[in-house]
Amino acid sequence: MFQTSVFAVACLGAAWAGAASVPGPQRVTLTGEVIDSWCQTTGIMFALGTAHHQCAIWCAVGGIPVGLRTDDGTLYTILRVDGDQRNVANPRLLTIQTHQVSITADLIERDGNRFLLIDQVADDHGIVNRTHGDYGIQPFGE
Repeated sequence: MFQTSVFAVACLGAAWAGAASVPGPQRVTLTGEVIDSWCQTTGIMFALGTAHHQCAIWCAVGGIPVGLRTDDGTLYTILRVDGDQRNVANPRLLTIQTHQVSITADLIERDGNRFLLIDQVADDHGIVNRTHGDYGIQPFGE
């Protein structure tokens, strides 16, 4: 019984130490293109700008996580926008898909992944990445 109690206390201590070492969110301001994470990650089709706008909306409606790609190519997964707790098929994200936006958010980094809890879309510049002339309209052409 004593050994079980010592083991339980040791496990609790290890769990507490692990939880204490997890960093909290970091406040960030970022600018980038709102992206469809599936096509962006897999490279299944050209996944940026006007060429990909309709496909990106379909993927978001279908539950594919929406992300933000900054100019340096860093990818972030958006977990929340404007205080809305829905992250799957979030209507707010659908209205800014493939747009260039500036956001203020809490950044959570875990195991090499970057997650954003967006408080505010400060600037929405619309779709600035005009790619349909080079790549056609994805996925079915014009």
